[in-house]
Amino acid sequence: MPIKKPKAPEADSRVDADAADPRPLEEMIAVLSAGSLGERLAAIRALSARGGRAAVDALCIALAADDERACREVIAVELAHLGGEAVVDGLMPLLRSDDAALRNIAIDILKELPSDVAPRMEALLDDPDPDVRIFLVNVLEALRHPAVEDWLIAVITMDANINVVGTALDLLNEVGTTAAVEPLRRAVARFGEEPFIAFSAENALRRIEGST
Repeated sequence: MPIKKPKAPEADSRVDADAADPRPLEEMIAVLSAGSLGERLAAIRALSARGGRAAVDALCIALAADDERACREVIAVELAHLGGEAVVDGLMPLLRSDDAALRNIAIDILKELPSDVAPRMEALLDDPDPDVRIFLVNVLEALRHPAVEDWLIAVITMDANINVVGTALDLLNEVGTTAAVEPLRRAVARFGEEPFIAFSAENALRRIEGST
């Protein structure tokens, strides 16, 4: 699901929405689970305009609980607009959801927040769940951060899960430089009996060595 952050004029309208909605925070949060579609959409925007950790937490919970597509799309846009540590914290548990659509929305939002995700990426890539690590490698593709190659090299050097390593190799095939050559060769040696790893690593090596 593509996420487009609001333009400046829309950001100004958020302030007006906040000023026009004097309800207590708790009341707006309650609407997210009990209101009509229109009421929920209005509460989502009002909470985003209000901001703060409690509002972000409520929006992340609503993203998981509300299966109405319109609500999920608006929440995603608002969370991408808000950004910050609280948004990243609120989205991380959603990567473990059995709901594939919800996981993809969380990934799409994280891709819009490179400055918030990047400082925590090393720790996030140590998550005990290999599926979460795979999702995070997919997030790396969109971060456009100078450390992306370093993070991918760390994955293919240290991660023991073949699927995580294979996902990282696919991305290294696109972004890898000569710095990745030796780690790629070590990955082939480490997973010597896994033809997919050898194939992916050798593809990356051919591209890198052919471009130098």
